[in-house]
Amino acid sequence: MKLLVPSVGTFFTPLLLEDAFIYQDNKRFISHRRFVPPSFNDIRLTLNTAQLMGLVRRSEVQLITFDGDVTLYDDGCSLTADNPVVKRIILLLKQNKRVGIVTAAGYSSAAKYKERLEGLLEAIKDSADLSVKQKNHLIILGGESNFMYEFDPQSPDLLTYKPQSEWQLDEMKQWNDEDIKELLDIAEAALRDCVSNLRLPAAILRKERAVGIYPLEGHRMHREQLEETVLVAQQTIETSEVGRRLPFCAFNGKVPAVYLR
Repeated sequence: MKLLVPSVGTFFTPLLLEDAFIYQDNKRFISHRRFVPPSFNDIRLTLNTAQLMGLVRRSEVQLITFDGDVTLYDDGCSLTADNPVVKRIILLLKQNKRVGIVTAAGYSSAAKYKERLEGLLEAIKDSADLSVKQKNHLIILGGESNFMYEFDPQSPDLLTYKPQSEWQLDEMKQWNDEDIKELLDIAEAALRDCVSNLRLPAAILRKERAVGIYPLEGHRMHREQLEETVLVAQQTIETSEVGRRLPFCAFNGKVPAVYLR
């Protein structure tokens, strides 16, 4: 596989490729085609299926993480009670797996995460199939690894904030407030330059550990403009002294943003 895909990463589960191909072949009839060879999508689906089969059959994986927007729910929406993933996540918790929802949405308030994940949180609270310990195996990691919350049925928001000192890596504990402010100042200046130079109908949003732009009401920005903004911000930070000291993430999700990570 390394020869075919040199950039492939490490797989942490057994890959049951033959079983996965048979499963996908029964759905996509890949081997029945005469003129169209296996496509990228065929191969990707087969690999994804092989990894899932490895998780289910032979792995002792204890933690499963999910992205939020465009993975568990539509971009900018919330995880409602009628979403089919809710029952599946509860099933994982019932199997004593720890479930993490890792999202770029960075809120310093549990109430905002309750708003986005209310369907799942309420379902866990009301579940008679889960023990208290199993319910507490749900964690939320927001703002690209800047805020952690743990399920708590006693909290009005069903989540309790976990102090960074309890879960941060030793390297993260070495970050100082001056460096963080300097990095975000540089990122904000780069974003402001892009808003001006590209005539973007956007405003700046600065948070504790992130800065980004968002469209003004009634306006949209083109994908090319968003990508240009992200690349400018990334290069500007990378060439700065503080950008070489602190890890950061510049990406174009729903809107361009820079996060400490």
